[in-house]
Amino acid sequence: MVALTMGFSIQEDLSWPGLRAGQLFQRPRANVLVVVRGVDSLALPQNVASYPLENPVPFTLDSVAETVHSLFAEDTPVVLQLAPSEERLYMLGKANAVFEDLPVTLQQIRSRLSQDGSVLASLPLNSLNRNAEADLLFLSEVQVLHDITALLQRHRHLAKDHSPDLYSLELSGLEELGRRYGQDSPQYQDATAILANVLQKAPLTRKSRSILESKQISNPGSPYNLAYKYNFNYAVIFNIVLWLMIILALAVIVISYNLWNMDPGYDSIIYRMTNQKIRLD
Repeated sequence: MVALTMGFSIQEDLSWPGLRAGQLFQRPRANVLVVVRGVDSLALPQNVASYPLENPVPFTLDSVAETVHSLFAEDTPVVLQLAPSEERLYMLGKANAVFEDLPVTLQQIRSRLSQDGSVLASLPLNSLNRNAEADLLFLSEVQVLHDITALLQRHRHLAKDHSPDLYSLELSGLEELGRRYGQDSPQYQDATAILANVLQKAPLTRKSRSILESKQISNPGSPYNLAYKYNFNYAVIFNIVLWLMIILALAVIVISYNLWNMDPGYDSIIYRMTNQKIRLD
C-alpha cells in the first residue's frame, strides 16, 4: 500500500477500494506512516476516512526505502524510519544531515524533555505522571514527533524537491500504558486524546500552512472524500485511446509529408488525365 501511494508498481494486485488512481506526473511529495500500537482507533476529524485493520502482522518498509533511494539517488530523498521504544533508527539520503541532532535513544529523549521547548510545558498531562516509566515512554514519543515536525519546518525546501520522501514512525507508548494501567484507566484515555491531538496538529497532516499542503475536499457533501471503486477496464480504455491517437497522429504526419513533397505533374493521376482532356478539347 505504501508503494502504491508513492506511485510505484507492485507485483501483487491490491483489491482495496481505499486507494484511487492519481495523476501520472504528480507523485506524492512524501509518505508519512505512523504506526500506533495498543489502540484500535483514534478520535480523528469527520473528514478523515478510517479503516479497521484486521489480523495485523509485522512489516518492514526497507524494500520501499531502498527503491526510493535507488530511483532518486541524484536528488537524495529523505528516508527516516524510527521506533523510539526499540531505539531503532534507519536513515538514508538527506535525513542524515537534517535529523543529525534528533534524539534517538530513550536516555537522549528523556533528557530532551527536561530542556527548554519540550512538550511537557504545552501538553495537558492530567492523570499522566512524568516520573512513571510507562508515562515517560509515551511522553518521549510525543517529544520525538514534535522534534521531527520542528526540523521539517526549519527545512521547508525538502518538500519542494522532485524526490519523494518516506517517514515511518512506530509508537508503542500507548500500548505500554494500556498494559500498565488498563485501557479503561484515565491515564490511557488522556494519552489517547493527547496523541490524537498531536497527530492532527502535525504540519505534515494539517491543511492550512502545512509543509505538505493537501487539497481541500472537492465534494463538501461527502465528508470523507472517498475514492470511487476502481474498474479494471480503465486500463484497457486508456490503452485503446492512447494507441489510436498515436496511430492517427502518425497517419496525419505521413500524409502531410507526402502531399508537401508531391509533384502534381508526375505523381497525380487526376492531374494527368485532366491535362490530356484539356489537350484533346
